[in-house]
Amino acid sequence: MGERLTPSDVKKIQEEIDHRKLVVRKEAIEAVKEARAQGDLSENFEYYAAKKDKNQNESRIRYLERMLKNATVIEDTSSDDEVGINSVVTIYIPEDDCEETYKLVTSIRSSSLRNMVSIESPLGKAIRGKKVGDTATVTVNPSYAYDVVIRAIEHNVGDDDDQIRKY
Repeated sequence: MGERLTPSDVKKIQEEIDHRKLVVRKEAIEAVKEARAQGDLSENFEYYAAKKDKNQNESRIRYLERMLKNATVIEDTSSDDEVGINSVVTIYIPEDDCEETYKLVTSIRSSSLRNMVSIESPLGKAIRGKKVGDTATVTVNPSYAYDVVIRAIEHNVGDDDDQIRKY
């Protein structure tokens, strides 16, 4: 089983593949040609840097194509009053006496630095499908779990700014 992706994720990945094949690949090949034309390849740093960039681009294309090939496309079937994919959720953590806000996303877009939590993470699994006022138990591992209370849910948050993770 591969990644669980939304149709929007699939579209973003395909756009990146197309851009890398049609634009970045041509630029990388041209950079290698120019560097090769400078002469002695044994001491030509520009040549090795251009080859490395070209190979990284090809590797990223293969990675994204493999991800699409093995992906499972999912739809968000949550109702308007439930936490679903692309919902911004404000939770209260009684253990720490604090409120935090997260966006629930697919794992390919998750980013702890941007408060974007994967539906595959312990927190994402616990809060998905919950309603305002519900308490969810987040099981981190068999010996530790904590409770969170859903305080607010904001729907119809776009995913245009969400970035697909690198490797």
